[in-house]
Amino acid sequence: MRDDLGGRAAIVGIGATEFSKDSGRSELKLAVEAVRAALDDAGLAPADVDGMVTFTMDTSPEITVAQAVGVGELSFFSRVHYGGGAACATVQQAALAVATGVAEVVVCYRAFNERSGRRFGSGVQRREPSAEGAALGWVLPFGLLTPASWVAMAAQRYLHTYGLTPDAFGQVAVVDRKYAATNPAAYFHGKPITLADHAASRWIVEPLRLLDCCQETDGGQAIVVTSVERARGLPHPPAVITAAAQGAGRAQEQMTSFYRDDLCGLPEMSVVARQLWRTSGLAPADMDVGILYDHFTPFVLMQLEEFGFCGPGEAAGFVAEERLPLNTHGGQLGEAYLHGMNGVAEAVRQIRGTSVNQIPGAARTLVTAGTGVPTSGLILGSDG
Repeated sequence: MRDDLGGRAAIVGIGATEFSKDSGRSELKLAVEAVRAALDDAGLAPADVDGMVTFTMDTSPEITVAQAVGVGELSFFSRVHYGGGAACATVQQAALAVATGVAEVVVCYRAFNERSGRRFGSGVQRREPSAEGAALGWVLPFGLLTPASWVAMAAQRYLHTYGLTPDAFGQVAVVDRKYAATNPAAYFHGKPITLADHAASRWIVEPLRLLDCCQETDGGQAIVVTSVERARGLPHPPAVITAAAQGAGRAQEQMTSFYRDDLCGLPEMSVVARQLWRTSGLAPADMDVGILYDHFTPFVLMQLEEFGFCGPGEAAGFVAEERLPLNTHGGQLGEAYLHGMNGVAEAVRQIRGTSVNQIPGAARTLVTAGTGVPTSGLILGSDG
């Protein structure tokens, strides 16, 4: 990203549907509801919007959502690849458009019926011919058919290398569910867990248990981005986009990068981390909250290590000691699985001071997107 992007754009609106297991409506309707809610939150009208960004996996095209919401002309529209890895990148693209004058108000959105419709956790069932499909041919014959099985390979190696047990992963699940328990929007509201609960949950793919795996959710989430100058005249304190980055590592594949030199880290997140720290001039010690992508618990630990919050193999202890507030909405393990977009919204609430689990004095929040895939990240900060 350009070094001078930081501080030129801000998130001014967040909106979501309810998070459920059976929405009872189309993905387009979910997207439209989320976008309208985000615009209402921003104090803006559909006519103010001239840009839209979403995921390549979203079934609702930008022009269709714009038409259904009542948006007029669009001067910018874009999509980002790689599933959950796109979450922070949609905001980055919106910020780039605003900073360069391509658009003035950009809406980022993601909506799906991931529980009642297509379930990503069901794995590879049918694949059109593609380079990605050919790459999967190296692992599918060995029974590695689902995201959980792909992550389990790296997780097992991580435990072996650092002499840990699966309880290390349970630390993440317990923290997420603690925050979800006090979040009325969370699917697991009122349902905290203990390490014993984690250890008693059934195996999915060893060493991953049920409570190591994110939910499957129906819902939608939208984010509104505009210039910092315009943001200052809107209802809520702006969450300034201090830094934004994308990253893919060497020999990167989509959750099956088994041919790297080391399976105990996330090189794509290291690429993001280096950019965020360099362009922001900040360091791990400057972060007040971490909203880390948690589709599987082991990758939360690896992210903390890649970002330099602790040393290799030390993240479980870091989480257990709660040295950095993590996933204060409950994360994708506790609130909802919205490909990380609900995490961006929680980061905004922390900056505004409106989170149900507000961290006192929170002024800087780190947000990450999908791991094991080409990914992205943000640092959001208060204005001034």
